[in-house]
Amino acid sequence: MKKLLTTLLLVLAVTAVFAQQRKTDTFTTMSGKTVTITCIKHASLEINYNGTEIQVDPVSDAVKPVTNYYDFPKANIILVTHQHQDHFDREAITALRNTATNIYEPTNVYNMWFNGIAMNNGDSLCIADDILLKAVPAYNTTEGREQFHPKGRDNGYILTLDGLRIYIAGDTEDIPEMADLGPIDIAFLPCNQPYTMTLEQLVKAAKVIKPRVLFPYHYSNTVIAQVSMMLAGSGIDVRIRDYK
Repeated sequence: MKKLLTTLLLVLAVTAVFAQQRKTDTFTTMSGKTVTITCIKHASLEINYNGTEIQVDPVSDAVKPVTNYYDFPKANIILVTHQHQDHFDREAITALRNTATNIYEPTNVYNMWFNGIAMNNGDSLCIADDILLKAVPAYNTTEGREQFHPKGRDNGYILTLDGLRIYIAGDTEDIPEMADLGPIDIAFLPCNQPYTMTLEQLVKAAKVIKPRVLFPYHYSNTVIAQVSMMLAGSGIDVRIRDYK
């Protein structure tokens, strides 16, 4: 009986974690189309726009818990921000792709496997009449940490879906280029020094960008709940999901 109870509690715990990972947020575009964003983990997220399946930095087992991407729908679009193993995983991409999948990535990632479409900082693509993609800078600025994400190598992305502008920052600090992003509806900002931002840098970046909704992500062991308190009264809707 005791063993059965222990097993049941373990199953419930795993189910709870799985449910938290799959937390979804739904938004509506200017013409009434639905955008559903699903939290997977760390820097991995799923966006479904009116039936178009978009995966961002899918990773199977380099980041725990292990994610089986064969359980997901095939992706129409896959975005890769840079080559680190917690962002670029060939196995996960293989599980998600089919002949109709388009993969967008920095040039150095393209040069590692010669698949997909290379984009440099500043490049823009019209993927469909109502889907626009722009690659923007993502890099470290703190002295002694520039080697983690050198300027000009990696991408953040602005994904525009029927006018809804989503900023996926990638691994970056609070760089000056954030002031030139234009109106942002939804922002994903990282927070885990020495690799990305401190809490203070994230708050500063959020105040510059002024998104309607902010998802802190890629936060590892940061006490991320502090972001909500630090941005209280800013008018920014801070949503904490399990992007550890």
